[in-house]
Amino acid sequence: MDTKILLENGTNELEVLEFTLAGHSYGINVAKIKEIINYQEVTPVPNSHPSIEGIFMPRDTMITAIDLKNCLGRGESEANGLFIITNFNKLDIAFHVEEVLGIHRVSWRDIIKPNVTISTTDESVSTGIIKRNGKLIIILDFEKIVADINPETGLKMSEITELGERKRSSVPILIAEDSPLLNKLIVDSLRKAGYDNLIHTENGQQAYDVICQCKNDGSLDEHVRVLITDIEMPEMDGHRLTKLVKSDDATAHIPIIIFSSLVNDEMKKKGEALGADAQLSKPEIGNLVRIIDQIVLENHLDR
Repeated sequence: MDTKILLENGTNELEVLEFTLAGHSYGINVAKIKEIINYQEVTPVPNSHPSIEGIFMPRDTMITAIDLKNCLGRGESEANGLFIITNFNKLDIAFHVEEVLGIHRVSWRDIIKPNVTISTTDESVSTGIIKRNGKLIIILDFEKIVADINPETGLKMSEITELGERKRSSVPILIAEDSPLLNKLIVDSLRKAGYDNLIHTENGQQAYDVICQCKNDGSLDEHVRVLITDIEMPEMDGHRLTKLVKSDDATAHIPIIIFSSLVNDEMKKKGEALGADAQLSKPEIGNLVRIIDQIVLENHLDR
């Protein structure tokens, strides 16, 4: 299946691939997908996590296959169906699913936050829900699924410790990150790295509201000198946020760092076209601090 559907930059839209598991519909952002192939026999890995089916090597590249049905507590998959081969956080991973139903173009504003309308199991690994033709499509948090299987794929907090003792900085930094866990980890990491003046928001819309409020009351430099944003977020995504900030003469000077699991060559081109000052992949928390240090130094922000 061709998953390379091009979206205009900064429209606040995404493409969601709908697939099925145990009679339920789930979704994944097409931007994470490299290709979809028929199920292939895998080689089991001794002493691996129960949700890891094994490894296989399409085109001489070793890929880990994850039984998504098992991850969701809905039993084990049979030796058929499809592999959705993904790339995020610089990892190539295949997720075993039953059937692919199609691709839907939706606005981030149309994605509902998880709540009691879905099971506790699904809610814990869901980033949002799409209601389409009376059916709920649960968008899964694939980063969390992988991090639960192998915590080493998450933010490497040890990188912050390796930076050593650092002086305090009052540079005001605004953060847009919808994952409560990652939001807290980023905030904790930046504070440990010396940056104490932080405002953290849950999505691009909240961050943009902060920027607009500060712009209107003349306190922009006092509250927002650097902006760190994820890409995938409800209400407003990071690309739309970047476009709005960089297309306004009053806010275009704010350095924007895109910090997302989706940062690959294609997404970097989109970010550059929108005016992002730096882009890096989610596990690189140490590099995030180094980029902030560089931006603060080059723009004389710590004065």
